[in-house]
Amino acid sequence: MFFRTLSGRFLILTIIFVMIAEVMIFVPSIARYREDYLLSRLERAQIAALSQIAADDMISPELEAELLQNAEVFNVVLRRDQVRQLVLSSPIPAPIDATYDLRDASALELIRDATMRLWDTEDRIIRVIGNPVLSAGLLIEVTMESKPLRMAMIDYGLRILALSAVISIVTAGLLFLAVRYFLVMPIRRVVAHMQIYADAPEDGRRIITPTASVLELREAEDALMSMQTQLTSALKQKARLAQLGGAVAKISHDLRNILTTAQLFADRMEISQDPAVKRAAPKLVNSISRAVNLCESTLTFGKAEEPPPALDRVSLAQIVGDVIESERLASGEAELSFGEDVPAGFVIRADGEQLYRVLGNLVRNARQAIVASGRPGEISIRADEDDAAWIITVSDTGPGLPPKAREYLFQPFQGGTRKDGTGLGLAIAAELVRGHGGRLDLIRSDEGGTEFVIRLPKSVVTLDEAAE
Repeated sequence: MFFRTLSGRFLILTIIFVMIAEVMIFVPSIARYREDYLLSRLERAQIAALSQIAADDMISPELEAELLQNAEVFNVVLRRDQVRQLVLSSPIPAPIDATYDLRDASALELIRDATMRLWDTEDRIIRVIGNPVLSAGLLIEVTMESKPLRMAMIDYGLRILALSAVISIVTAGLLFLAVRYFLVMPIRRVVAHMQIYADAPEDGRRIITPTASVLELREAEDALMSMQTQLTSALKQKARLAQLGGAVAKISHDLRNILTTAQLFADRMEISQDPAVKRAAPKLVNSISRAVNLCESTLTFGKAEEPPPALDRVSLAQIVGDVIESERLASGEAELSFGEDVPAGFVIRADGEQLYRVLGNLVRNARQAIVASGRPGEISIRADEDDAAWIITVSDTGPGLPPKAREYLFQPFQGGTRKDGTGLGLAIAAELVRGHGGRLDLIRSDEGGTEFVIRLPKSVVTLDEAAE
């Protein structure tokens, strides 16, 4: 279980990597040790040879054998004044197997020879050639056994490996503690915060507070805090929307009953002989009918989505006229004018009730913005078409949308254009247009006014096209 943790795996990898580094150091080190070993034998042999020369060849055979034994060589050849001289000698137990010249040996040659000597278990006789110390001649040459050299190299190698193991363990231990303190513990703290937050994401007190000193971990904590904050807000808004939905359903139920009674009285008003009542009664009946239909749609809302549009060929001029007349009455004494550029025979394929709601929301928002500004203004609706779509433009000369409304455009409860607005109007309008397969776009919104464009497609999407 320990080796499945981050710190455990880091500990093992650290030991492995340190050992690999030590092995890479070990090979040239052992080659260097072999060279030093051979050079030391050459120095000893040179001292013994100089002793023989100083005594003018008067050293006894016993003393000569002792000098060779101390130098750990069989014979010594010294070249002085262009003369090659066998200074010290003794019987060689076997033929010479190899010759090594240390005067111009490269690093690769030294590493190769050292590696071969470690793997060669046979005791062989080798010749070593080098330069005398302090220019005591032109060349010095000795003959010696390879077994003592190999044993000394093995002993040195074991000491190097033991030291490497100690260094690896100490280094790995220190790095293990560092990783646990700087990485593992902060990561565990973040995981613990996530688990605590998951138990009750609606509780804002459980949102993590970034405290990490490591830059990457601090960025992770900042991102987690931002995500938790947004999720908590979304959950709270969802709960409020659920409560609001229940309240709206109750209100719509009672309002439908009230409007049904009002509709009965409106029906009776249609048979009145008063000319003024006759003119107002159809519009009153239509308004009450729309309100009843809206209440019934709210009661069947259920999944927070609008019902699919009942497409039919409708007169856009009539719908625009009803919207403008309704908003003109609502504007009261405000200095507000309405304009429409919709041909009388302009017929489109749409759901009349839903299109009325879309235009009503857009014109109502424009009216309220102009009235709130206290300045005179104008709202206009014009219609056009191309080969693919019907185009309806709603523009005004009001103060334009506030920055927050443009940022959260078409988002309910966030994109309100007024301080006391809910932001539902534009969201509902955009959803109804999407239900027609169309698109509602904000073209401009500045101090000169606001302009929305509705594009309703002329073609009907077939089942095959929808599947694609």
